[in-house]
Amino acid sequence: MLFKERLREILAVKEPPHKVATAFSVGIFIGMSPLIGFHTLLGIFLAWQLKLNKLVTLVGVYVTNPWTIVPIYTFGTWVGTKMLGVERFIPPMDWSHMTLKLLLQEFEYLLIPFIVGSTVVGVVAAVISYVLIYWAVKRNRG
Repeated sequence: MLFKERLREILAVKEPPHKVATAFSVGIFIGMSPLIGFHTLLGIFLAWQLKLNKLVTLVGVYVTNPWTIVPIYTFGTWVGTKMLGVERFIPPMDWSHMTLKLLLQEFEYLLIPFIVGSTVVGVVAAVISYVLIYWAVKRNRG
């Protein structure tokens, strides 16, 4: 229900369809980017710099939230491993002696695939979301 409310708010914004779709797609890209922890600030900054609607941009940013971040970033990392030819996605580990430091060391080789894959997934999602929101705004306005 929350998504439908946000979509109605986006469709009701009194700006040209191109500007609304651009604001949302910029938010989507930022939300899926590997810049964890900076999404909100980056969304507000880019909306301000590009003269986009901040609300619409932040709705796009918050597509990545505590419920969606794990599947989105896992998929992005998987895409990165496929693009870069990384053979193993999850290393074999002895979980009985696992520490945070050891966990980070074991997954260090996935950092570049995470960055590359998340960026590519973000670009593709931004393009798709631009088209969908542009179409929805045009259709909604008759």
